[in-house]
Amino acid sequence: MRVKVLGSAAGGGFPQWNCQCPNCSALRHGKLQARARTQTQVIFSPDSKVWFLLCASPDLRQQVVAARELSPPENNSSPSPIGGVFLPSADVDSVMGLLHLREFQSFFVFSTRGVQCVLQEENRIFRVLERANPPVKWQTLSAKGRLGCHLSEDSSSPADFICTTVPLGGCYPDYVSEETLRAVPREDASVGFVMEQGEKRLFFAPSLPGSSAMWKPAVESASATLIDGTFWSDDELTRTGRSKKTAREIGHLPLSGAGGLLEQFPSQTKGRKILIHINNTNPILDEKSPEHRAVLDAGFEIAYDGMEFDL
Repeated sequence: MRVKVLGSAAGGGFPQWNCQCPNCSALRHGKLQARARTQTQVIFSPDSKVWFLLCASPDLRQQVVAARELSPPENNSSPSPIGGVFLPSADVDSVMGLLHLREFQSFFVFSTRGVQCVLQEENRIFRVLERANPPVKWQTLSAKGRLGCHLSEDSSSPADFICTTVPLGGCYPDYVSEETLRAVPREDASVGFVMEQGEKRLFFAPSLPGSSAMWKPAVESASATLIDGTFWSDDELTRTGRSKKTAREIGHLPLSGAGGLLEQFPSQTKGRKILIHINNTNPILDEKSPEHRAVLDAGFEIAYDGMEFDL
């Protein structure tokens, strides 16, 4: 399985367009040893021919254009090799990129029933995906299910890879109406994905609310984990003046502190552990900071745009 990180930042990217936090300001003025980053987007392929997206980033168009793997074949009438999109939630940062994929190409959108209801029934703008012939195909995932995925139309053959969904807790976005909230399962709001091919497993959870421990077994068995590295501390946004809410209140387990990700992460994990969805305020972005060193010393890697690896 081939895996590539097209974007590694949280909402707004890094630097964020309207932010004057110490990180963004220093990066703009060339005073920070750090990489600029677009919003979180990961692609993977079981055969290096057909590619699947994990999330649909608001930055998706520029990310797709920059990724040679996603270009249509030269001198060929075939479309882009994008075969489908897996949506972990209905958050704007996870779904807005779908609108960049409205250009008359059919593909699969994999999501829980709750996320599908939010996008298809409440938000008519996503009906532009129906313009393709045949239209985009929605595949409903159970919040605790396994789905065998085939690259060909022959579903009688063994699956090319298996997707297992892991409910992570958390809530639907604020834009979802009360009427819809009453109609959709709460556990559908935010899920992680285990993509399994043979003995190799990739676990993807860019938003980890911390209200459920079901992610831990997935981490322990993963060959590589891409996991929520949004905030260093629970009060990071309040201290930088960016919000009145804590990290946990907006659905992200902080890295540090009592009960943080560094403390909770299973110690017996043998696979690679990579932090992704990093907010512009997070001090780990500064490659000379003690926080950056702390996560490296704990055995974590920090995702960056263009990072790629094989499993």
